[in-house]
Amino acid sequence: MTSRVTFVSPATSPSLRQARFYDGDSVDDGGAARAREAAGSLLAPARVVVSPSVRCRETAAALGFDGVETAELGGLDVGRWRGRTLDEVGAAEPEAVGHWLTDPGWAAHGGESVRGVCERVGRWLESVQHTDGRTIAVVEPEVVRAAVTRVLGLPEAVFWRLDVAPLTATELSGRAGRWNLRLGRPLVASAQQDTVAP
Repeated sequence: MTSRVTFVSPATSPSLRQARFYDGDSVDDGGAARAREAAGSLLAPARVVVSPSVRCRETAAALGFDGVETAELGGLDVGRWRGRTLDEVGAAEPEAVGHWLTDPGWAAHGGESVRGVCERVGRWLESVQHTDGRTIAVVEPEVVRAAVTRVLGLPEAVFWRLDVAPLTATELSGRAGRWNLRLGRPLVASAQQDTVAP
């Protein structure tokens, strides 16, 4: 039995374009259009799950999926930094930002640590590892980072060094307690799918 999980990052939103900590905004018009164009580019799944955020729900809908919100796949809670840009937070709390970017256990912003999100996503991966068939998970970029960190057994300190582009697919296939990884395939309109490198 092989379990397959395709993590899809959300389409662009104003907070993403402005490097602002996610504050619940919707995908922008361009992101929604690209997601609609990519509908049909993913193989039919047995199940679809989504991060409980507006932009992930909207991305899933634009791709033609009606996913089940899954709390374990929620984005990283940044506490009091929500809605602010990294530059704003860095100017106001430079030491805090330094700790946040280098210490995976740090969560003094009042939210969740990198370690916490990695452990949470790791538990979810364990729960689906023996689930046969394909799962599509439309999730926040930090969930993709956490999944990659976990399946490769990487130190949590590399979390912020993994870039996740909007509207890309990161694919995992698992069997016998081991996951294999295929990184960041861009979603394209189904008519163009044959031109994507394997």
